[in-house]
Amino acid sequence: MCERSVKSRRHFLGGAAVTGGGLILSACSGSPENAARQGSPAIKKSEGQEVSPGEDLMREHGVLKRVLLIYREGIRRIESKQDLPPQVFAASAKLIRRFIEDYHERLEEEYLFPRFRKAGRLVELVNVLEEQHKRGRVLTEAVLHLSTAATLKNARDRLKLRDALQLFVRMYEPHEAREDTVLFPAFRKIVSANEYASLGEDFEKKEHQLFGEDGFEKNVDEVAGLENVLGIYDLAQFTPSE
Repeated sequence: MCERSVKSRRHFLGGAAVTGGGLILSACSGSPENAARQGSPAIKKSEGQEVSPGEDLMREHGVLKRVLLIYREGIRRIESKQDLPPQVFAASAKLIRRFIEDYHERLEEEYLFPRFRKAGRLVELVNVLEEQHKRGRVLTEAVLHLSTAATLKNARDRLKLRDALQLFVRMYEPHEAREDTVLFPAFRKIVSANEYASLGEDFEKKEHQLFGEDGFEKNVDEVAGLENVLGIYDLAQFTPSE
């Protein structure tokens, strides 16, 4: 992340724009994610690298996984009665709504689920996944409602936030794992090669319409910023000691 984000939460929050009661994070040109992106054209679709629909959906799951880690850190802090910056969890929930629920899940609901139902394949799984999307949106609304400085001063509301975060994590960890290992591989088998390629183009156009060029990378940078505020960005800290 940029230097002010690394230094302290105060600098990070002070350098972010706040609108409508929420936190808007801007990508920093010096962030590790940006540096990697600039130095590695292989991960930029705009430079001619084709990304298949399955790969596109799975890498979006990577963003979701990182938000789940943020939620887990929130759960840990609530249970250990530690400081909990509400802006971070409000921003995380807004990212989930914008990038996962209103984009990623809509792709699944509009392009994948109908094709599985038409083919008579994995219909029961698709029905469960779609129901979980609906439940996830309810939980996201709860996280947004509870992620304010005022509500988190109340012990009962802090526990309500913990419960909402726990339910979201508990549902989405198996949800995305089942999609990555069952649904997405099967999708490649129920459509033609031409249709599969065409869908990849459709997904890319949709992403650009909603988020602009490098939309995926911008969302990754935002997640990295949130991780940095909580002190969980450094991957090495998760390595077990000898």
